[in-house]
Amino acid sequence: MAQQLADRTFRYAVAKPTYNTGKGSLVFIDEAHHNFHKLEGRFHAFAQLLKDDGYVLQANRSTFNKQSLARCKILVIANAIHPKNQRDWALPAYSAFTNQEIQAVKQWIYQGGRLLLIADHMPFPGAAYDLAKAFGFEMNNGFARRIIKKKNLKRKLDRFNRQSTTLKSHPITNGTGTQDRIDEIISFTGQAFKIPANAKPLVVFPEGYETLMPDTAWAFKPETKRLPIKGWIQGATLKYGKGRVAVFGEAAMFTSQEVKRNGRTRRFGMSHPEAKQNPQFVLNVIRWLDGKLE
Repeated sequence: MAQQLADRTFRYAVAKPTYNTGKGSLVFIDEAHHNFHKLEGRFHAFAQLLKDDGYVLQANRSTFNKQSLARCKILVIANAIHPKNQRDWALPAYSAFTNQEIQAVKQWIYQGGRLLLIADHMPFPGAAYDLAKAFGFEMNNGFARRIIKKKNLKRKLDRFNRQSTTLKSHPITNGTGTQDRIDEIISFTGQAFKIPANAKPLVVFPEGYETLMPDTAWAFKPETKRLPIKGWIQGATLKYGKGRVAVFGEAAMFTSQEVKRNGRTRRFGMSHPEAKQNPQFVLNVIRWLDGKLE
């Protein structure tokens, strides 16, 4: 695969910023767990979007514990991975977090912390499985993809919208009015997961999708295990104690990246021409975590 790079040209005009510049809540973007997406790396566009909404961004390079988490209001973990899998995207997939870290995050959220947990396709769900399971989410260490029965048929975008009921009514999608209401989002190949009974679904897979679970990322074979995933989830939220959790199974939709190949640059994520509402959706997710959307 061609290397994914940060798209540093992307900028979204935030109509009504939540805070004055630099006056918002402190958001930590985790970089302590060999994360594929980092503040000044592939999550640059995400960070810039939040800064334009007034939030303060800082990289977290510390192990999760009571002291390290105490300073931030919102913790963003995007595609953490165990060092054994950093260059070897193959089974087994090890947890990126120790049991002590998971308990620290759980306690922090129960007391009022806010977590955005993003784990993309395999091997990232395996790395985040234990942390997600602590809140009742069951991640699938695979690739959620549309079922294509004909060979050489071009794969379509993963499109979730209100019309098809794959994008659910929620404070995040309803916003405060027409200016920040979300009717459709696009995702770019992630995973599917199951949610606990007290979680609220946001992004739901329709009929015609499956999860493929290869031994090595992208190495699909006729014998690769596959399961239908109608009704499985790619985005959901949970209120936990005094805190909040948002879990998503795809990372590119939260940022903007580019791939250079044969002298050409292809951009995807928030910059994709059909992902027009993705940036506002990302803002709404953070605003919900921050308690600004109810």
